Order: sequence, then C-alpha cells, then structure tokens
Amino acid sequence: MTSTDLRLGFFAESDGGFEPQRLARSSWGHGTLHGSAVCGLVARQLERDHGREGFVPSRLTVDIFKPVRSELTTVQTRIVRAGNRIVVADADVLQDGEVVTRATLVLLRAGEAPAGELWTKVNPVPHPPDTLGIDWSGPGAPLFSSDDGAEVWSSSMPDHQGNGRKRMWQRQLDVVVGEVSSPFVRAATVGEMTSLMTNWGSEGVGYINADLTMVVSRLPVSDDLGLEAENHFAAGGISVGSTTMYDRQGAFGTCVVTALSNARRQIDFGQDKFRVGARAAL
Repeated sequence: MTSTDLRLGFFAESDGGFEPQRLARSSWGHGTLHGSAVCGLVARQLERDHGREGFVPSRLTVDIFKPVRSELTTVQTRIVRAGNRIVVADADVLQDGEVVTRATLVLLRAGEAPAGELWTKVNPVPHPPDTLGIDWSGPGAPLFSSDDGAEVWSSSMPDHQGNGRKRMWQRQLDVVVGEVSSPFVRAATVGEMTSLMTNWGSEGVGYINADLTMVVSRLPVSDDLGLEAENHFAAGGISVGSTTMYDRQGAFGTCVVTALSNARRQIDFGQDKFRVGARAAL
C-alpha cells in the first residue's frame, strides 16, 4: 500500500466522531452515504471494542433502517454476552443523537474441527481474476465478470449489464483515512456489495438494500476479495439476494441482503459514463 492509498478512506476520525469523505457518498440520494462505508465503520468499531484473541468475528448483521447522511457520525457499542466460546456485541450508529443504523456481531472461538465428512453444495469454486494485464485503477475500483456474454474480467459496468450471474473482485478503500483496515473490516465493506451483485439486472439496479448479514468461517487472507451471486428472489417490490465470498485461497463465507424497490431512482449502469470510474459510481 502506498502513501497515496493511505490518504483515501470513507471517514476522517475527529474528536467528535467520524467525518464522511467524498468517496463515502451514495449514488442513490444527495447527501447520503453508501452501505459499504456504513457497514465498514460499524464493523471497525465493534472489532476494536470487542474483538478477542482466538475468536473469529463469524457473523455481522447490519440494519440500515434510515438514510445515513453525509455528516458527523458516531458509533456506540456494548457487550451483550461474553462467554468462553461465544461473544455477542451490539452497536448503534448515531447522527445528531439519533440512531440511524444498528448492528450485531457474533464472535466464535476457533477450535478443533469434528471428525467426518459433511455435505456441501456442489458448485464450481469461484476464481479471482489474474489482474496482470487488466486496466484496473486499484483500491476501491471493482472488477466485474458475468455469465451473459462478458465473462472476461473488466472494470466496465456497461459490459456486464444483463440478467446473467455476476461476480466482482475488489480491494475496498480503508474505512478511516490513514488507518489500514483489518481483514474483517475489509470483508464487511466488500460484503455490502451483495446488493449490487444480486439486484443488478438488464436495466440496472432498482432495489436498495436495507441490511447486510455476513457470515464467515474464517477471515480473508488477501486484501482483495470477491463476491459471486448465489441466489435472488423477488416479489412485490421486495428482494432477497445472497452471494458467496471468496479470496485467493477460496470461498469462506456467505452474504445475504434484503432490499426494497427504488424504481423511481433506478440506476442504469449501461451508460457510457460507467465505463470508467466505477468506484465513484458506487
């Protein structure tokens, strides 16, 4: 990571909390923050306050039930249970003294695996792209591939707009300017992109997610990691989407989002302006 990378982040920490930076702004509404920044911030604070040696942060659930505005943000956490094998902590994200997002983190103590073979879904293991030779602008800029005629990895969103299965690969920006995000925090910021991977269709994205649940069996081993769409269901303007999360050693987790129709503000990624600068578009 270069010194230039360290000047990029979603928030700048101050005595009063966290000041959102330009790259934390959402495309959905003026003056609001995107979900990756919010999920990353709450994951960072929960891990800093309640992370424990020998425990894996195995489940993070974030409920984004109000628009998070581009203004001073604080995070308050509290322990719910501190057991020998299971630790549970909650967090509130506040703006002007009002809770706009809440989250729960479950940490599980790692140990010896039991004997025997278990069933698992027979799927091809997702493979990360070979970024050599690809026009990739680095931190925060995702690469995409899809099953609808554009399986080659690229940063061009119009090349992948269709109804085929989608996957992405990204090294997300650090959450706090000047602070290298932990593997868990990096996973949370990428995991929120499950909404894009599962709700992006032939006419763009017309759903906005209300939450994220990320469950992992281990932490990622690489700074860049990916998502592959696993399933999608929709009825009456409500959708549910899931992805498989993977790094350069293979798949290690699942992410699930629920989302509401936002058809009047649908974002069409088929336009030429999305052929470059994907990070800003998201």
